[in-house]
Amino acid sequence: MLIIGIAGGTGSGKTTVARSVIERMGTGNVTFISQDNYYRDRPELTFAEKEKINYDHPFAFENELLVQHLQQLKRGVAAEAPVYDFTMHARKSDETVTLLPSSIVMIEGLHVLSDEGLRGLLDIKVFVDTDPDVRILRRVLRDIEERGRSIHSIHDQYMQTVKPMHEAFIEPSKKYADLIIPEGGHNEVGIGVLASLTEKYLNSGHY
Repeated sequence: MLIIGIAGGTGSGKTTVARSVIERMGTGNVTFISQDNYYRDRPELTFAEKEKINYDHPFAFENELLVQHLQQLKRGVAAEAPVYDFTMHARKSDETVTLLPSSIVMIEGLHVLSDEGLRGLLDIKVFVDTDPDVRILRRVLRDIEERGRSIHSIHDQYMQTVKPMHEAFIEPSKKYADLIIPEGGHNEVGIGVLASLTEKYLNSGHY
């Protein structure tokens, strides 16, 4: 099993890169995992209290559960990943995603490279490096259209947590990357290199 981790700042194009590679590989060969689904569930807090959580800090994620699931997959055992509802700041109690063992496991998320335990399970480490102005514009559109956020709340969160956490944790994690892909999904060459490494593994068992 080859485990590929794709990290990068908010709106950098991590998911686009992952999906582009998966399309080239064929969905039957790749298990895709989003770190976003592993945000910690905090049922003991009120909605107002949940809104105050720093969701851009590494501790906001239950990475120990994610590591457990990756270890299960490596043993050939399926895992049930949680599904996170960003509008409610909670996991959906009645919904999971079944992760099946496959030749390629691809995981993308903000802190895929900044968490040491998670990073240690990765065979190929990728960082998607995109200009901050592009990333924030993508974040604004996503949070308004998909998560029901107001422009004021997006601004406040970006200045209070997104930007400082990016500078403190995400940007420094770039040093661990084996492959840096500038401009995310627009970089066909970078995506091609990652796809070629993945194809090589599928064909020969080595990358």
